[in-house]
Amino acid sequence: MTLERHRSEWEKLAEHDALWAVLTEPDKRGGGWDAEEFLATGEAEIAEVLAAAERLGRPRARRSALDFGCGAGRLTRALAGRFERAVGVDISAAMVETAQRLNADVPGCEFRQNTTAELAQFRDGEFDLVYTSLVLQHLPSRELVLGYVAEFLRVAAGDGIVVFGVPDRISWPYRLAVTRRLYAALRRLGVAEETLLRRTPLTPMRMTALPERDVRAHLAALEADVLRTEVSEGGGVRTVRYFAARAPTER
Repeated sequence: MTLERHRSEWEKLAEHDALWAVLTEPDKRGGGWDAEEFLATGEAEIAEVLAAAERLGRPRARRSALDFGCGAGRLTRALAGRFERAVGVDISAAMVETAQRLNADVPGCEFRQNTTAELAQFRDGEFDLVYTSLVLQHLPSRELVLGYVAEFLRVAAGDGIVVFGVPDRISWPYRLAVTRRLYAALRRLGVAEETLLRRTPLTPMRMTALPERDVRAHLAALEADVLRTEVSEGGGVRTVRYFAARAPTER
Protein backbone atom coordinates (compact mmCIF):
# COMPACT_ATOMS: atom_id res chain seq x y z
CA MET A 1 0.00 0.00 0.00
CA THR A 2 1.34 3.44 -0.94
CA LEU A 3 1.42 6.54 1.24
CA GLU A 4 -0.81 8.24 -1.35
CA ARG A 5 -3.50 5.59 -0.95
CA HIS A 6 -3.18 5.94 2.82
CA ARG A 7 -3.72 9.69 2.43
CA SER A 8 -6.77 9.12 0.23
CA GLU A 9 -8.37 6.78 2.78
CA TRP A 10 -7.87 9.28 5.58
CA GLU A 11 -9.33 12.08 3.47
CA LYS A 12 -12.52 10.02 3.20
CA LEU A 13 -12.54 9.19 6.91
CA ALA A 14 -12.07 12.87 7.78
CA GLU A 15 -14.79 14.02 5.41
CA HIS A 16 -17.20 11.43 6.78
CA ASP A 17 -16.63 11.78 10.54
CA ALA A 18 -13.34 13.38 11.54
CA LEU A 19 -13.76 13.18 15.31
CA TRP A 20 -14.69 9.50 15.30
CA ALA A 21 -11.80 8.70 12.94
CA VAL A 22 -9.47 10.13 15.59
CA LEU A 23 -11.10 8.42 18.59
CA THR A 24 -13.03 5.36 17.42
CA GLU A 25 -15.32 4.82 20.39
CA PRO A 26 -18.10 2.49 19.16
CA ASP A 27 -20.92 4.66 20.53
CA LYS A 28 -19.51 7.83 18.96
CA ARG A 29 -19.63 6.74 15.33
CA GLY A 30 -21.78 8.82 13.02
CA GLY A 31 -21.27 12.20 14.64
CA GLY A 32 -21.63 11.04 18.23
CA TRP A 33 -18.73 13.04 19.65
CA ASP A 34 -19.57 16.27 21.44
CA ALA A 35 -16.80 18.75 20.55
CA GLU A 36 -16.13 19.80 24.15
CA GLU A 37 -15.97 16.21 25.33
CA PHE A 38 -13.66 15.33 22.45
CA LEU A 39 -11.27 18.20 23.17
CA ALA A 40 -11.26 17.39 26.89
CA THR A 41 -9.70 14.01 26.12
CA GLY A 42 -6.73 15.86 24.62
CA GLU A 43 -6.28 17.98 27.74
CA ALA A 44 -6.27 14.90 29.95
CA GLU A 45 -3.84 13.00 27.72
CA ILE A 46 -1.32 15.81 27.41
CA ALA A 47 -1.43 16.54 31.14
CA GLU A 48 -0.63 12.89 31.86
CA VAL A 49 2.18 12.67 29.30
CA LEU A 50 3.86 15.92 30.34
CA ALA A 51 3.70 14.94 34.00
CA ALA A 52 5.59 11.74 33.14
CA ALA A 53 8.07 13.67 30.98
CA GLU A 54 8.72 16.21 33.72
CA ARG A 55 9.72 13.43 36.09
CA LEU A 56 12.40 12.61 33.52
CA GLY A 57 13.57 16.22 33.45
CA ARG A 58 12.34 16.75 29.88
CA PRO A 59 11.77 18.89 27.96
CA ARG A 60 14.10 21.51 29.39
CA ALA A 61 12.26 24.30 27.55
CA ARG A 62 8.68 24.81 26.38
CA ARG A 63 9.13 26.88 23.28
CA SER A 64 7.61 24.59 20.65
CA ALA A 65 5.85 21.25 20.33
CA LEU A 66 4.98 19.07 17.35
CA ASP A 67 1.83 16.92 17.24
CA PHE A 68 2.35 14.36 14.47
CA GLY A 69 -0.87 13.02 12.96
CA CYS A 70 -2.83 15.77 14.64
CA GLY A 71 -6.22 14.82 13.22
CA ALA A 72 -8.79 17.34 14.47
CA GLY A 73 -6.21 19.01 16.71
CA ARG A 74 -7.34 17.88 20.16
CA LEU A 75 -3.73 17.32 21.31
CA THR A 76 -2.30 20.34 19.49
CA ARG A 77 -4.84 22.48 21.31
CA ALA A 78 -3.76 21.09 24.67
CA LEU A 79 -0.08 21.58 23.80
CA ALA A 80 -0.73 25.21 22.81
CA GLY A 81 -1.75 25.90 26.39
CA ARG A 82 1.59 24.62 27.64
CA PHE A 83 4.08 25.69 24.94
CA GLU A 84 4.67 29.01 23.22
CA ARG A 85 3.97 27.35 19.86
CA ALA A 86 2.24 24.10 18.96
CA VAL A 87 2.28 22.71 15.42
CA GLY A 88 -0.02 19.92 14.28
CA VAL A 89 0.66 18.03 11.05
CA ASP A 90 -1.56 15.50 9.32
CA ILE A 91 -1.55 13.63 6.02
CA SER A 92 -5.18 14.61 5.36
CA ALA A 93 -6.10 18.08 4.14
CA ALA A 94 -9.64 17.54 5.42
CA MET A 95 -8.29 16.78 8.91
CA VAL A 96 -6.16 19.93 8.83
CA GLU A 97 -9.20 21.99 7.81
CA THR A 98 -11.24 20.46 10.65
CA ALA A 99 -8.44 21.19 13.13
CA GLN A 100 -8.17 24.80 12.00
CA ARG A 101 -11.91 25.31 12.36
CA LEU A 102 -12.23 23.53 15.70
CA ASN A 103 -9.29 25.37 17.26
CA ALA A 104 -9.66 28.82 15.72
CA ASP A 105 -10.17 30.25 19.22
CA VAL A 106 -6.76 29.09 20.49
CA PRO A 107 -3.68 31.26 19.87
CA GLY A 108 -0.43 29.42 19.33
CA CYS A 109 -1.98 26.60 17.29
CA GLU A 110 -0.65 26.01 13.79
CA PHE A 111 -1.78 23.24 11.44
CA ARG A 112 -0.06 21.94 8.32
CA GLN A 113 -0.46 19.06 5.89
CA ASN A 114 2.44 16.64 5.51
CA THR A 115 2.08 14.04 2.74
CA THR A 116 5.64 12.72 2.54
CA ALA A 117 7.61 10.08 4.43
CA GLU A 118 9.79 12.84 5.88
CA LEU A 119 9.29 16.00 7.92
CA ALA A 120 11.45 18.11 5.62
CA GLN A 121 9.42 21.25 6.30
CA PHE A 122 10.92 21.35 9.81
CA ARG A 123 14.48 22.16 10.88
CA ASP A 124 16.79 19.94 12.89
CA GLY A 125 16.15 20.43 16.61
CA GLU A 126 13.14 22.68 16.06
CA PHE A 127 10.86 21.18 18.75
CA ASP A 128 11.23 20.72 22.49
CA LEU A 129 8.56 18.01 22.38
CA VAL A 130 7.54 15.71 19.55
CA TYR A 131 4.39 13.77 20.37
CA THR A 132 2.20 11.33 18.50
CA SER A 133 -0.69 9.20 19.70
CA LEU A 134 -2.88 6.64 17.89
CA VAL A 135 -1.15 7.43 14.60
CA LEU A 136 1.84 5.20 13.84
CA GLN A 137 -0.33 2.12 14.25
CA HIS A 138 -2.35 3.09 11.18
CA LEU A 139 0.62 3.51 8.82
CA PRO A 140 0.81 1.02 5.95
CA SER A 141 4.29 -0.37 6.71
CA ARG A 142 6.82 -0.87 9.47
CA GLU A 143 9.40 0.91 7.34
CA LEU A 144 7.31 4.08 7.39
CA VAL A 145 6.91 3.87 11.15
CA LEU A 146 10.66 3.55 11.67
CA GLY A 147 11.36 6.33 9.19
CA TYR A 148 9.09 8.74 11.01
CA VAL A 149 10.65 7.84 14.36
CA ALA A 150 14.02 8.83 12.89
CA GLU A 151 12.50 12.12 11.75
CA PHE A 152 11.02 12.75 15.20
CA LEU A 153 14.48 12.51 16.70
CA ARG A 154 15.94 14.75 14.01
CA VAL A 155 13.50 17.59 14.63
CA ALA A 156 13.66 17.23 18.43
CA ALA A 157 15.93 19.53 20.42
CA GLY A 158 18.93 17.97 22.12
CA ASP A 159 17.39 18.61 25.54
CA GLY A 160 13.88 17.82 24.32
CA ILE A 161 11.92 14.60 24.25
CA VAL A 162 10.09 12.40 21.73
CA VAL A 163 7.02 10.50 22.91
CA PHE A 164 5.32 8.01 20.63
CA GLY A 165 3.15 4.93 20.91
CA VAL A 166 3.10 1.89 18.65
CA PRO A 167 1.54 -1.57 19.05
CA ASP A 168 3.99 -4.21 20.16
CA ARG A 169 1.63 -7.13 19.57
CA ILE A 170 -1.79 -7.77 18.04
CA SER A 171 -3.54 -10.85 19.35
CA TRP A 172 -5.49 -13.43 17.39
CA PRO A 173 -8.11 -12.99 15.88
CA TYR A 174 -7.67 -9.19 15.73
CA ARG A 175 -4.67 -9.56 13.46
CA LEU A 176 -7.01 -10.88 10.76
CA ALA A 177 -8.28 -7.30 10.33
CA VAL A 178 -11.70 -8.54 9.25
CA THR A 179 -13.39 -5.14 9.06
CA ARG A 180 -10.62 -3.72 6.86
CA ARG A 181 -10.52 -6.78 4.58
CA LEU A 182 -14.29 -6.74 4.09
CA TYR A 183 -14.16 -3.01 3.41
CA ALA A 184 -11.49 -3.55 0.73
CA ALA A 185 -13.39 -6.46 -0.83
CA LEU A 186 -16.61 -4.46 -1.12
CA ARG A 187 -14.71 -1.52 -2.58
CA ARG A 188 -13.31 -3.84 -5.27
CA LEU A 189 -16.87 -4.89 -6.01
CA GLY A 190 -17.76 -1.25 -6.61
CA VAL A 191 -19.48 -0.30 -3.36
CA ALA A 192 -18.95 3.41 -2.69
CA GLU A 193 -16.75 4.49 0.22
CA GLU A 194 -19.48 6.81 1.47
CA THR A 195 -21.96 3.94 1.59
CA LEU A 196 -19.58 1.69 3.53
CA LEU A 197 -18.69 4.39 6.05
CA ARG A 198 -22.26 5.49 6.63
CA ARG A 199 -24.15 2.21 6.53
CA THR A 200 -21.74 -0.44 7.81
CA PRO A 201 -19.32 -0.85 10.75
CA LEU A 202 -16.49 -1.44 8.28
CA THR A 203 -13.41 0.78 8.02
CA PRO A 204 -10.24 1.01 5.93
CA MET A 205 -8.13 1.58 9.07
CA ARG A 206 -5.24 -0.82 9.39
CA MET A 207 -3.18 -1.82 12.43
CA THR A 208 0.59 -2.09 12.14
CA ALA A 209 2.62 -3.55 14.99
CA LEU A 210 6.33 -3.37 15.77
CA PRO A 211 7.86 -5.62 18.44
CA GLU A 212 9.38 -3.66 21.30
CA ARG A 213 12.78 -5.24 20.69
CA ASP A 214 12.77 -3.87 17.12
CA VAL A 215 11.82 -0.37 18.25
CA ARG A 216 14.52 -0.39 20.91
CA ALA A 217 17.10 -1.62 18.40
CA HIS A 218 16.09 1.15 15.98
CA LEU A 219 16.37 3.81 18.67
CA ALA A 220 19.79 2.50 19.69
CA ALA A 221 20.94 2.63 16.06
CA LEU A 222 19.77 6.25 15.97
CA GLU A 223 21.83 6.95 19.10
CA ALA A 224 18.75 7.66 21.17
CA ASP A 225 18.05 6.69 24.77
CA VAL A 226 14.79 5.12 25.92
CA LEU A 227 14.00 7.05 29.10
CA ARG A 228 10.71 5.37 29.94
CA THR A 229 8.08 3.03 28.52
CA GLU A 230 4.41 2.61 29.36
CA VAL A 231 2.31 -0.38 28.34
CA SER A 232 -1.43 -0.43 27.70
CA GLU A 233 -3.67 -3.25 26.51
CA GLY A 234 -7.11 -3.24 24.97
CA GLY A 235 -9.02 -4.70 22.05
CA GLY A 236 -6.45 -7.43 21.59
CA VAL A 237 -3.63 -4.91 21.13
CA ARG A 238 -0.62 -4.39 23.40
CA THR A 239 0.74 -0.88 22.87
CA VAL A 240 4.02 0.54 24.14
CA ARG A 241 4.50 4.27 24.61
CA TYR A 242 8.15 5.29 24.37
CA PHE A 243 9.76 8.34 25.94
CA ALA A 244 13.00 8.82 24.00
CA ALA A 245 15.70 11.44 23.63
CA ARG A 246 18.82 11.95 21.61
CA ALA A 247 21.81 10.57 23.49
CA PRO A 248 24.31 13.11 24.85
CA THR A 249 26.89 14.00 22.20
CA GLU A 250 29.81 13.29 24.52
CA ARG A 251 28.94 9.59 24.66
